[in-house]
Amino acid sequence: LPARAGAPREALRAETRSGMAAERGAAALRRAWRERRAALLEPRYTPLVAACLCLAEGGVNLWVIRRVPYTEIDWKAYMQEVEGFANGTLDYTQLKGDTGPLVYPAGFVYIFLGLYYATGRGSNIRLAQYLFAGLYLLNLLLVFRIYCRTNKVPPYVFFFMCCASYRIHSIFVLRLFNDPVAMAILFLSINLFVEERWSWGCLLFSLAVSVKMNILLFAPGLLFLLLQRFGLLGCIPKLCICALLQVILGLPFLLVNPLGYLTRSFDLGRQFLFKWTVNWRFLPEEVFQNRAFHAALLLAHLAGLALFALHRWHSSKENILTLLKDPAKRKSASPPLTIIFILFSSNFLGVCCSRSLHYQFYVWYFHTLPYLLWCTPTTKLAHMPKVLLLGVIELCWNTYPSTVCSSLSLHICHGLILLQLWYGTAPTLVSHTAPPSRKPTVTSKKKQ
Repeated sequence: LPARAGAPREALRAETRSGMAAERGAAALRRAWRERRAALLEPRYTPLVAACLCLAEGGVNLWVIRRVPYTEIDWKAYMQEVEGFANGTLDYTQLKGDTGPLVYPAGFVYIFLGLYYATGRGSNIRLAQYLFAGLYLLNLLLVFRIYCRTNKVPPYVFFFMCCASYRIHSIFVLRLFNDPVAMAILFLSINLFVEERWSWGCLLFSLAVSVKMNILLFAPGLLFLLLQRFGLLGCIPKLCICALLQVILGLPFLLVNPLGYLTRSFDLGRQFLFKWTVNWRFLPEEVFQNRAFHAALLLAHLAGLALFALHRWHSSKENILTLLKDPAKRKSASPPLTIIFILFSSNFLGVCCSRSLHYQFYVWYFHTLPYLLWCTPTTKLAHMPKVLLLGVIELCWNTYPSTVCSSLSLHICHGLILLQLWYGTAPTLVSHTAPPSRKPTVTSKKKQ
């Protein structure tokens, strides 16, 4: 009898708790509706807006998969390349597909081998599209988690980062490229860096590199952060983690033909076809293929990294060589905002100086653009011009084939972003990296 009497009470309590939760949720929605202007402009509403956009993106991806025809570009070649490995071929120079030889590191082979078996040897395209739609949502969640930590970008901007980009949806669910796989792993590693889990972050960063080499554009910024956080001796174990994973993943191929594996998977001198370039269409093809032009771009990239490392990533109050010292004798580690700024700007400098950008390369920096535009004070570049820059960049990447006008416009947009990063970030970084005062005032607490 006591047990029977207690059961209705427990049910009543559970119903009461669920009713209270529903009321709290409804109250939150009513409050958000009353403050809808603030919800669009105040970064503190990023989690709510992110949740709504992720739900919307689920529907958008399903609509794209069912309504927009799939276009075969590289998926069949990917499957042919990993099929050779599945059949026992360990000589990397013998792995190839319809589009040419395999030119990605070993991590790509293992991940796409899993997709090869999951999709019936690559024949079930629709299932592959659904898997990439899931990857799209996972990637979006990881990006939103980063933006929640920065607390810089107004939430209305995320609409342009999600539902409004045709090219990004195409790269994920209509083309099935390997670039999104590498970027999703990269964003997971950045989340770990922000949480101060550097060893796991380095492991996943190296895994992302093993899928596609474009992740190396983040490497200069990561090296700077490791030196800043651990000093010269302390960062060596982290670099060893990155190197060791590359050796383990590539070991089956290194044992058979080490030179073939290294030259194919990490070919930094590979030539690109002029017909696919998005950023250098305004140049003559002979200039585009000229080695002197490639060397000039490399020098420009190195010079940009050096300038940012000396004057934007590093406080001007101390010599940059102090990064080599024991961190205990220096300032505390960088806050999350500085970590993200350094990594995103390092990658952006590499994109600006790339020998060629193909349409799938848009995903290399697309999700970082809102941060790069809004990490500086709004007075440096007002909201509307920033949104306009996002729109023009999107238009340039959706112009096929690229034109002289579209490629020039893309460079102009990149140049404007670089200028506002250079002139708008130095005071912010110094204030974030400066040590806290011993007697903080009420005003200083609010700023922090």
